[in-house]
Amino acid sequence: MSVHIVMDGTGDTRYVFDPLNSNELFRAEERFDDLTKRGFRAVTLDRDGGPGVLQKSFDPAAEKVLFIPQLQGG
Repeated sequence: MSVHIVMDGTGDTRYVFDPLNSNELFRAEERFDDLTKRGFRAVTLDRDGGPGVLQKSFDPAAEKVLFIPQLQGG
């Protein structure tokens, strides 16, 4: 199973999906595209807690992706 973790003002929302299920994978790719177009940064996290890697395009093999909203000044 894979997960997309979307950060927002109230915490986070987690979307778990099976990358072997074509319908779930399609929805995950749509979510990735939608969020990154809206300014979120996608960071692939590794299992060892090392630094994340900025992800510019959807990777169906990424097990855990954190979506960070663009910072807003004020």
